[in-house]
Amino acid sequence: MERTILIIDSISAWVGKAFAWCILILAFGVGYEVFVRYVLRDPTSWAFDISYMMYGALFMMAGAYTLSRDGHVRGDVLYRLWKPQTQAKVELVLYILFFFPGVLALVFAGYDYARESFFYKEVSVMSPANVPIFQFKAIIPAAGIFLFLQGIAQVCRCILCIKTGKWLTHADDIEEIETVLLHQHEDAERAASHGKTQEGR
Repeated sequence: MERTILIIDSISAWVGKAFAWCILILAFGVGYEVFVRYVLRDPTSWAFDISYMMYGALFMMAGAYTLSRDGHVRGDVLYRLWKPQTQAKVELVLYILFFFPGVLALVFAGYDYARESFFYKEVSVMSPANVPIFQFKAIIPAAGIFLFLQGIAQVCRCILCIKTGKWLTHADDIEEIETVLLHQHEDAERAASHGKTQEGR
């Protein structure tokens, strides 16, 4: 079961990191638009389309990655007070009752939406450039598929926690800068107190 979790987490991580490059395209598009609009007085007809397509792709495809890292927002007023096994039982029920039906709805509805968009070769109505957007509609069912896959890993985590009484740790790729600074401060304090202990000897 742990191997299954590791494999699915790795897939989610790869997909999330691959789509993270959308940030660079988004930043370039917005930066270029600001420059040509306010410096050259010649705005583009495609920058807005690029910005919402890149942001939408990033937002949708990062969902499974964020779930694999336990990064989604959780209202844990009561949750954090429970024992790990109680947390796992509640999560397992919630995944079965709400998560999987919602994600399956996203996959099937997204597939129909994408299929129609491909059939009509849909273009953006937001600008006169007629930027093709039908290919980006395929991201909707794809995001649902990756979320469903990651949901299986989360269910496996719940089952393991119910059996063992403790959560399998999530992989950590990044940390908030505040957390990094806090760890550095703690390390510096430990080193200083260790140095004083050595001097006392």
